[in-house]
Amino acid sequence: MTSSPSGFRFDLTSTPAGPVAPRTGRITTPRGSFETPVFMPVGTLATVKTLLPAEVAATGARIILVNAYHLYLRPGHRLIEQLGGVHRFMRWDGPILSDSGGFQVFSLAGLRKVTEDGVRFRSHIDGSEHHYTPELAMEVQQALGVDIAMPLDHVLPGEASFEAARDAVDRTLRWYRRCRAAAPGLTTFAILQGGTHPELRRYHAREAIQLDPPGFSIGGLSVGEPKAVMWATLDSTNAELPIEKPRYLMGVGSPEDLIEGIARGIDMFDCVLPTRLGRNGALLTDDGRINLRGAANRERDEPADPACDCLACSQFSLAYLHHLFRNDELLGHRLATHHNLRYLARLTERARAAIREGRFEAFRSAFHERYRPADEAARLAGRRKS
Repeated sequence: MTSSPSGFRFDLTSTPAGPVAPRTGRITTPRGSFETPVFMPVGTLATVKTLLPAEVAATGARIILVNAYHLYLRPGHRLIEQLGGVHRFMRWDGPILSDSGGFQVFSLAGLRKVTEDGVRFRSHIDGSEHHYTPELAMEVQQALGVDIAMPLDHVLPGEASFEAARDAVDRTLRWYRRCRAAAPGLTTFAILQGGTHPELRRYHAREAIQLDPPGFSIGGLSVGEPKAVMWATLDSTNAELPIEKPRYLMGVGSPEDLIEGIARGIDMFDCVLPTRLGRNGALLTDDGRINLRGAANRERDEPADPACDCLACSQFSLAYLHHLFRNDELLGHRLATHHNLRYLARLTERARAAIREGRFEAFRSAFHERYRPADEAARLAGRRKS
């Protein structure tokens, strides 16, 4: 169990075989609790695109993510604070986790300059100049009134050299100390970096543990490195982390990656993938993705996934969903988004049940035997055409 003065608490509800093993837990915040492993829908701008808050909750989501960097730029954190905080602003009653925006700031390749004090950058919206520091990142998240905050971290591309990654790790550690000092009452996870260098990942984990964070966020993965490298890096990181504290794998959300992350002891995930795929007419299923625009769905008078209870599958046929996307009807975006979020919520529910019942390895094997990732499906389709 881990707890903090802010009312944050993490309890394991299963007994993992070790630090790199599947487990279930419960996270409690002043605004409610949720079971882990969990997928968090992304509401970057204080909205999960196309859905009402009640519709997001109906997918099974109990916690969502917003982005401090984007809300700092527009409409401004002080305005949101004046309007009662981000929960009231967007009418979401449950817990909210905020990303500090470090990834977004460091993605502005030609528009930012890093110093020890922080990052100076130009807004992607209007070109205005800003100086984003660890203290400002915490000021923004305190004003938003979130339940779990992320510190400002130094993010590097996955292929960064050892020397550059070591420099970023040390800076991220120093910035985390400043973030905690600036907002001691806010539940702020430590973010672990280190690129794909296992020794750096282990070093960052060991150093961060000394700072006694309420949880650990693992950043800088799923940024183009091979899957095998990502999982090996995660193995070496998780092996160093205390079992009794939650682990959050940032920016990862494909079904196969959730299964593999859970197998390695990850408790929390987020990604824009399911909502972005939904708006582009792709549904997640146990067999892989369904392309709703495909001509094969034009006459299919059946639900996309008979096992799914989402708004789309419980009421509409594939033929109707195909019709909506062929005509660019916004209802199609909403229904596909609802399905994808419900699918991932159901996937984590099924994984939790399998862990509790001692059959996760069988569940994992059955999933991979059936599921066809997008890249493999495309390769097989290419073979059939050749």
